[in-house]
Amino acid sequence: MGTSTHIAPIQKSSHLQKSKHTQNTCPIQANAKPAPVHLPPKEQARKSSINTAIAKPFVKWAGGKSQLLNKVQKVLPQDLASRKNITYVEPFVGGGAVLFWILQTYPNIKRAIINDINQELISTYLAIQNDVENLIQELLKFQQEYISLAPTERSLYFLEKRQAFNKKDVAPTRLAALFIFLNRTCFNGLYRVNAKGYFNVPHGKYANPKIADESNLRACSRLLQKVEILCGDFEQTSRYASRNSIFYLDPPYKPLSTTSAFTSYTRQGFDDTEQIRLGTFCQKIARKGALFIESNSDPKNINPKDTFFDSLYETFSIQRVSANRMINSNAAKRGAISELLISNVENV
Repeated sequence: MGTSTHIAPIQKSSHLQKSKHTQNTCPIQANAKPAPVHLPPKEQARKSSINTAIAKPFVKWAGGKSQLLNKVQKVLPQDLASRKNITYVEPFVGGGAVLFWILQTYPNIKRAIINDINQELISTYLAIQNDVENLIQELLKFQQEYISLAPTERSLYFLEKRQAFNKKDVAPTRLAALFIFLNRTCFNGLYRVNAKGYFNVPHGKYANPKIADESNLRACSRLLQKVEILCGDFEQTSRYASRNSIFYLDPPYKPLSTTSAFTSYTRQGFDDTEQIRLGTFCQKIARKGALFIESNSDPKNINPKDTFFDSLYETFSIQRVSANRMINSNAAKRGAISELLISNVENV
């Protein structure tokens, strides 16, 4: 997991401005240059009227941080809003809840770097950044076709799109549309792959899922214009560590039981060895003067004597905060649990 891989850039429509910050490192090849989308006057007017939409995560993601934003904010430097030349770095971007929130809450952050090892996720970020109008058109087509079907036909349609997604033999923007479609219509919005790297989550059977969220996708695209997008191991983001950088780390959580499955968002997995390597990474960026906040699970929910993270991060601040975790196949196991916020930020 120590290397990054290469991705061919997504070609942009002629009316979209290319972001100079994007680094393409995932192995998804573009089959053809997408044609520009020409919107009718009414659609152009409607598009203009939603330019002030608030950007939020465009996918449902296991362990999403929307509910913890106020707690993360309390750990951030109290003077963050007045700081200049800040670089925000997120080595495990996932659904992007903290990314979209922090860029809108602190507009003085002029540069951001995001990374994830999940190649399909990063290809979707790239499509939203560079080809959002064609992506929306693909999603509108999926939405119209899917919503019109009977329940049994929907399941078959879902399986067809899942098979197409796993083949990967499509243009990058269509692959991104398939990614979002599957996320919106699969069971619990879960992203899980098997040992071969194939997405294998079953159909979710939602009555009226919002597959094409046009205003949000455009809002996300606008914010992503100042974001550098990487794909690969989290370690590669250490080169951005400096006294002007702030890292937010949301790695795959340490499982609290042998049946926890939500770390399998890539076939590589993220075991205790990786957690220890992440702890070393945090020490490294801290020595370079960077500030960081990390979220992780709290093993003390299961075993009060478990000191795995307390020992690993003994030189840093560790706060235990309450979070509701709703993505679980067993409803009885959904509810408030303790999670960790680990940091080297000192607010006095």
